[in-house]
Amino acid sequence: MKVAIIGSGNVGKALAGSATRAGHKVTLAAKNPAHAEEAARATKANAARSSRDAVQDAELVVLAVPADKVDEVVGVLAAELDGKVIVDVTNRVNPKDPGQVLDGSSTAERIQKQAPKAHVVKAFNYAFASKMADPKVDGTNLDAFVAGDDQEAKQKVLAFAESIGFRPVDAGPLAMARALEAMALLNIMLQIQNNWPWQSGWKLAGPTGSKTV
Repeated sequence: MKVAIIGSGNVGKALAGSATRAGHKVTLAAKNPAHAEEAARATKANAARSSRDAVQDAELVVLAVPADKVDEVVGVLAAELDGKVIVDVTNRVNPKDPGQVLDGSSTAERIQKQAPKAHVVKAFNYAFASKMADPKVDGTNLDAFVAGDDQEAKQKVLAFAESIGFRPVDAGPLAMARALEAMALLNIMLQIQNNWPWQSGWKLAGPTGSKTV
């Protein structure tokens, strides 16, 4: 699968490394092209000079940028995202006032409104970069909850999640991104409050039936 990752920070590099190991063709882009080149060398991916170049032939476009930069990035790409599957892995985080971001909305839904001809899917945001790089805890594959309104786009992301080591779980429509973003915030708050080592992840226990893909 051809995967474009916009963002060369810890999250972008973790997903790039997992994806290249799984055999996907990954292209990284960043605001600073030198950062994209550095991240590409570290993850055996390709580097693009711009986000437009990165998404041109991509089957999946992963937004691995800070949440407050999403509008800017999506605005720059504009029509290039028409028909593309956008994977939103971003989180709004406010440890001092969690209620400020738990407002009944989601970044993923905002992206869908900004890019109405794209197919936005929420995934991976609830996983720390360490678990995106290695989605196992004590030998158990963590769950990848995937939410989106377009079934074909969602199936593509579920298959990608499984290929990099997660157990794929269909989390329902894009509105469920609100819950997935809250799950991420909960895990972040738990690490901060309990001084945990940022290595835990989400796994639904109990009889959950067959795999979704």
